[in-house]
Amino acid sequence: MVDFEKPAPPYLNEKGNIVRLIMFTSLFALVFINIYEPFGADKWYILTKLQFFTFSSLTILTGVLVVVVSRIIMYNVSKLNSIRIWQYLVWILAEVLSMSLFYGLFQKVVLKDPRLFTDLVKSSSRYTALVLLLPYSVLWLYFSWRDKKEQIERLADSQSMSTNTRDMIPFYDDKGILKFSVKKENLLYLESAENYVSICYLNKGKVSKYLLRDTLKKVEESFAGSDVIRCHRSYMVNFEKVKVIRRDRDGLKLEFDNLSITDIPVSKTYVETVMQTFSKYYQMNEGG
Repeated sequence: MVDFEKPAPPYLNEKGNIVRLIMFTSLFALVFINIYEPFGADKWYILTKLQFFTFSSLTILTGVLVVVVSRIIMYNVSKLNSIRIWQYLVWILAEVLSMSLFYGLFQKVVLKDPRLFTDLVKSSSRYTALVLLLPYSVLWLYFSWRDKKEQIERLADSQSMSTNTRDMIPFYDDKGILKFSVKKENLLYLESAENYVSICYLNKGKVSKYLLRDTLKKVEESFAGSDVIRCHRSYMVNFEKVKVIRRDRDGLKLEFDNLSITDIPVSKTYVETVMQTFSKYYQMNEGG
């Protein structure tokens, strides 16, 4: 059973997937309107096939602007707060309603349709639901399949690599391609940079950074059960390298033994995780 309170899968709000969704939806809508001629399209004007195709293309693309604006807003909202599945579904229904209103106004104002505006919106909503929900469903399944495939490939590659170099940590980009590896003892922390992750590590005693094209959420999944933990919306740390946990008026901060490394903040969401990890290390040291 679907847990609608769970956060929506992160791949739904990745920039590349948003672009794919808009392009595929636009193409599907264009094909749909030229084959089925909904919204009274066959009665718009007396046009040749080419003229109708041109006119319908402009109309559809104008309507798809609703989706473009909606997805830009959703992308920015999701960067501040995670969107839950039920919120994502409500958002889609709002897109259907908004586009139905657009086409209802188009028929009433531009095409001078004599029917009541409410009837036009009801009629438009049926076709709009098909125009949006069909490609949305297909792409959601495709994005989910591709995400699972990448996770399996990463797991297989990680297991293969760990057999040969147990102390090396592999990093893959958003396409599942191995881009960077570093010894765990040299890894310091990871920082989110929109669709990139900045990997901070020690290289010949000096602090260096590598920019990986991927999301921190995906990288976090590969470290499940390890000592590389999430401590903030924008940070993960290798807890083995943390030397001090400091509390000040801004909250908890994690310090490293290198003065050139900035202190890492701990957000309230991850305080419990950090303290549990600290407790584990403390008990290990006490036992030793």
